[in-house]
Amino acid sequence: METLNVAALTDHFRALSKVVPLHPIRTEHDYDAAVGAMNALLDAGAAEETHPLADLVATLGELIGDYDQAHYSFPDVTGIDALRFLMEQHHLTQAELPEIGSQGVVSEVLSGRRELNVRQIRALAKRFGVATSAFFPADTSMAIA
Repeated sequence: METLNVAALTDHFRALSKVVPLHPIRTEHDYDAAVGAMNALLDAGAAEETHPLADLVATLGELIGDYDQAHYSFPDVTGIDALRFLMEQHHLTQAELPEIGSQGVVSEVLSGRRELNVRQIRALAKRFGVATSAFFPADTSMAIA
């Protein structure tokens, strides 16, 4: 096992933290910086699981989500309500959601005859730039990494 070089690790962490806030978000300024860094990483393709910074995006997303949960009140909505809202905001039809499947599958999801699966939820969260938790009811403890 390699010996941990704490001094070098500290230097690297400080350098990275100047660009990406890797600490609990405590202020609106920290929050804005974290969201800005997240958007830049997503624009660079880091949402792809194979991207070398995919774990950094996941970690930053968790920090942002923790701050959101602690500081913002969200109405109790279902994942389907969130999907309908996002479809409306983006002027999308059922046929324009390949992340879910065919228009028929989307129709079944929207009518409640079928539930979104993990792959679909991850794809929708990526497409719309929202947390995966947006597609679950507010009272659920389910999480997707």
